[in-house]
Amino acid sequence: MRNGIEHSDDGRPPSAPGVQAALGLLELLARRDALTLAEIGRELGLAKSTLHRITGVLLDRGWLVRDAAGRFELGIRALGLGSRSAALPIVTAFRGVAAWLLTRHDETVCLAVLDGDDTTYAAVGESSQSVRWVTHLGSRTRAFASASGRVHLARWRPEEVVAYWGGRPLVTPVGRRLNGIDELLGILDRVRADGHAENVDETAVGLWAVSVPVLNGAGICLAAVTVGVPTARLTPERRAVLLADLRLAGERLSADVAWLPAYNARTAQSG
Repeated sequence: MRNGIEHSDDGRPPSAPGVQAALGLLELLARRDALTLAEIGRELGLAKSTLHRITGVLLDRGWLVRDAAGRFELGIRALGLGSRSAALPIVTAFRGVAAWLLTRHDETVCLAVLDGDDTTYAAVGESSQSVRWVTHLGSRTRAFASASGRVHLARWRPEEVVAYWGGRPLVTPVGRRLNGIDELLGILDRVRADGHAENVDETAVGLWAVSVPVLNGAGICLAAVTVGVPTARLTPERRAVLLADLRLAGERLSADVAWLPAYNARTAQSG
């Protein structure tokens, strides 16, 4: 052991399957409801003995809790990390453009990041109107279905989209089934051409959602800014004005966070 790090005989640090498994477990529970040990084992492909060791440590340290039925959920330590999200530079910068959009349009506006198969909301500015799009911090939607997710996926090469989503059931939250990978590729082609993504009645009935990308200086999509409007309040004239303002907000936010590196994550594999 040198400098507190265990090394193998050839001087290289050993692989860390336990760390990978622990991170895979925390990421799984961040996406899912409470799970039993057997369910976790099936999802991650881990032996029961390995999971016993990992969950024991995480329970002791407060990263997990276990209910009376033996199901595991994230503990207070893990939840505490979420409280730091408001201090992230991109969230801090988002507040300015969100306030401007809310002042002009009074419609719910969100900052969404790509996390594995889903986009998740890292910040939310809520409309004051009685009938409005209601969502919350941490809410997740399959990336292929949401406007924010399509903004992210439009930055992928078509062969990456096919490799990742091909052959999988592409059903939106309202039950609409896309006509396979070809329809998704066509949707993403339009997003690339338009510079924004729109959907109507796909993530919620009666909702128009529109998203624009937030890019860093290298042109990498860090996040998406999304506005949701009940279709009853949407007219062609209002759509045009809101879309122009949203594009401007996306450009302003991109300029503010141009220095940030990419931090989107696809689902990590345990090992």
